[in-house]
Amino acid sequence: MNRRLALKLFGAAAIGATLPIPAAHRVFAQAASGPFTLPPLGYAYEALEPHIDTQTMTIHHQRHEGAFIGNLNTFAGQYAALKPDTIEPVLRKLSDVPEGIRTGVRNNAGGLWNHVFFWDIMTPGGAKEATGTLAAAINSTFGDHAKFRQQFQASAVGRFGSGWAWLVVDKDGKLAIVSTPNQDNPLMDGVKGVVLGVDVWEHAYYLKYQNRRPDYVTSWWNTVNWTKAQANFAKAMG
Repeated sequence: MNRRLALKLFGAAAIGATLPIPAAHRVFAQAASGPFTLPPLGYAYEALEPHIDTQTMTIHHQRHEGAFIGNLNTFAGQYAALKPDTIEPVLRKLSDVPEGIRTGVRNNAGGLWNHVFFWDIMTPGGAKEATGTLAAAINSTFGDHAKFRQQFQASAVGRFGSGWAWLVVDKDGKLAIVSTPNQDNPLMDGVKGVVLGVDVWEHAYYLKYQNRRPDYVTSWWNTVNWTKAQANFAKAMG
């Protein structure tokens, strides 16, 4: 787990934010009994306009992600190994979780990890495509950035129902595009690392785009934090 993700899972203030966060948009924790608190975004809810609207970001963060927190605090009371700093190893070895709460831990720990990762992989005013070693790997694997984007877009749009599309470094150390249902993520399948991901649950886009998922994903490319993606790639390859 990288330092930024670990700090956010602990509920620490975001680092490296590119915009000041108005007081009305700061959410450091919610009233909940347990070790988990709602991590802050690291940028204002309106920062990704017009690509992702303010209302969607607010509801998505406070209500949808916030719901995972209360559930995880309940499960933490039943499974001592479940803590803010153990989310990733728990997801990588779900078979160790007691069967009676395994599905709940899978859904809620997966949901929290996915959303913290998602917020971090977006930024206002970032670069338009990958650079450095990630760009070279994309070109080698997919042909060029345009072909990669086309394949990733197809995976995101083609996910039936709710779920995610991801760019990962697979078990063999190669880039791959995968899709997961619900709040599952590639950690559960033993990948070396996750580079990029997009949420295609309807609550991520419906207020602005209604049923036009392709339009949402097309616009989402304008928010990608390629600097963070490069760091994720380097960590996975290291």
